[in-house]
Amino acid sequence: MAPYDDWNRVDDDDEDELQDNALFDAKKDVILFCIDCSPSMLQLRPDPEEESKMTSHLYAALDSAMNLQKRKVVTGPNDSFGILLFNTTRKLNTPRTQGSEIKKNMFLYQPIGPLSAPVIQELIQLLHTAQENPEELRKQFTPTDSRVAMGDVFTSCNWVIRDGAPKTATKRVFLITDEDNPHPSSKQLRISAQTTLEDLAQAGVVVEPFFIQTEDKPFDVTKFYSTVLQTNVFVDDTDLDPSVLTESISVSRIEDLLSQMKFREVTKRALFNIPFELAQGFTIGVKGYGLVTEQKKGDYKYFVDLGDRLEVAIVKTGQLDEDRQVEVDKSNIVYGMAVVGAAPSNDDDAEADSMAATKVVKSGQRPFYTADEMRTFRTLSLEPGLKLLGFKPRDTLRFEDNVKHSQFIYPEETTYAGSKRTFSALLKSMIKKKVIGLARGVLRRNSTPTMYAILPQDEDVNEMEPAGFHIIPLPFADDIRSAPIEEGYIASDNLKDKARAWINKTTIKSGYIPDSYPNPALAFHYDQLEASAFREEFNPDAFEDLTEPNVDLIHAKAGKLLKEWKVELANDHSATLVVPVTGSKRKPDASQNSIDLLEVKTRFEEGSLMKYKVDQLKAFCRSQNIPTSGNKSDLIQRVEDWCKLH
Repeated sequence: MAPYDDWNRVDDDDEDELQDNALFDAKKDVILFCIDCSPSMLQLRPDPEEESKMTSHLYAALDSAMNLQKRKVVTGPNDSFGILLFNTTRKLNTPRTQGSEIKKNMFLYQPIGPLSAPVIQELIQLLHTAQENPEELRKQFTPTDSRVAMGDVFTSCNWVIRDGAPKTATKRVFLITDEDNPHPSSKQLRISAQTTLEDLAQAGVVVEPFFIQTEDKPFDVTKFYSTVLQTNVFVDDTDLDPSVLTESISVSRIEDLLSQMKFREVTKRALFNIPFELAQGFTIGVKGYGLVTEQKKGDYKYFVDLGDRLEVAIVKTGQLDEDRQVEVDKSNIVYGMAVVGAAPSNDDDAEADSMAATKVVKSGQRPFYTADEMRTFRTLSLEPGLKLLGFKPRDTLRFEDNVKHSQFIYPEETTYAGSKRTFSALLKSMIKKKVIGLARGVLRRNSTPTMYAILPQDEDVNEMEPAGFHIIPLPFADDIRSAPIEEGYIASDNLKDKARAWINKTTIKSGYIPDSYPNPALAFHYDQLEASAFREEFNPDAFEDLTEPNVDLIHAKAGKLLKEWKVELANDHSATLVVPVTGSKRKPDASQNSIDLLEVKTRFEEGSLMKYKVDQLKAFCRSQNIPTSGNKSDLIQRVEDWCKLH
């Protein structure tokens, strides 16, 4: 029987995923690199990192694919990758299951498959050869005289993914090209590209473009791709043109290609898919996404040493019947709660089992509940979903109400037809009237009902913020705590001016951009794993922590101002006042133990340090990093020594 003190915990295995099970089971990610091999992509140009060497857009694209696969070896070992090249005359030498049906002038360099070090090392070897001989890529992947139709490219991507990708995986195509108008005079080829791209979308494949531009060859998305790749989901009753691509996320320089891929390497998976009840009999479907999630190290595995080999150990969790040494069925486990003043039962086991089964609880004994009853207590018998309760002015939502991470909801058309249209109308109406919504929500089958504030967000193309609702969990009365109020000391205006001067000098004008600062602990961990997987030497000294402050630059910009502020701080009366921190059992008056620095110096010159109490002397010693052990005479001697030095 489970310990009764764990009565409020139900196994996480019982927390079923909601409705769209195919999406939630998609723990694998499949990425197919679709790279253009046209003459402009193979054109040699100076390497931005090493001026003495030559490189090409195709080399940079393959190098980015290689680096992303190396990262995925440690961050997503269950994922699959593939590389498809188009506009090349190279053909398959040996028949394969994948790529046997692809269109003409296309070459499947790397079939879709699980990540493996030998496959990646083969690509690394090709890049090393191309670095020594810049013409190697042109020799390996000779470009065609005429361009392949983009409809054929998307069709081949569909076939390759169909043959190699698991059905439950999230499937994406990274399209890399520098040609903004592949079919300038053929409307039929444009329509064909749109049609085949719709087939890809129906198969659950998302195309993410990486368009490359240079100073001599800018990339204009309006010539072809703005009418082929559509990104705006709010097609109904919106003023925005759904055919216009956002240039800030679609066009990049070749030097930024890898950083753009890293930004989009993590798939956007929905956390829940639930109904949103706006009124009785009026329901739409929504999906929820977590915008901020802590990234942690991957789970480690247990291995059994069998002498000649290591095998992964299968770990099982559950309750064990110690008498019979068998695992107890979960349906036979009950949960109990301690009753205040309950006396230990002297009944035998048979009577106790009978009592638990019939749910008859004698006076002074513990009540027991099944897992289903415990779930009912937690969810109040409510099914997963959101229910709109009303609206309030937007200014009633306070900053301190946001006690947990909010989540972002988006319309889902599959379950309830017309969800996008209704969602868009509600969003625009709430933004126009400057109101927020209040809703009761149960996001998962095993979660407790929570009150949510529904905060509307309009689309911001420049900041890449989509239109939708943030649902903010609101605290209950039991969750609110009052902060302790302590007396503070206000700095002088002169001291504040001195501080403001060096703060303004060291302020980052562009603000803090989280995408530019990876977690150093995770980065260091992944670099070691990556080096171990590819049998490379790892140099800890070469690791760069981007979160470390640039001390030399700070001193160069604000060193003089910092010194002036520290001098002013040492002479400020409120800054030198010491308030000792005491335990919770004893709360003396803080003002009685406060010691002024100038007063200590005065009493030292007068020889009257003996008038101080032990608590006051210890408080002063603590503020100046002086040991506080010993009796009063020891403390006075240390204070006198400090005064002589200062």
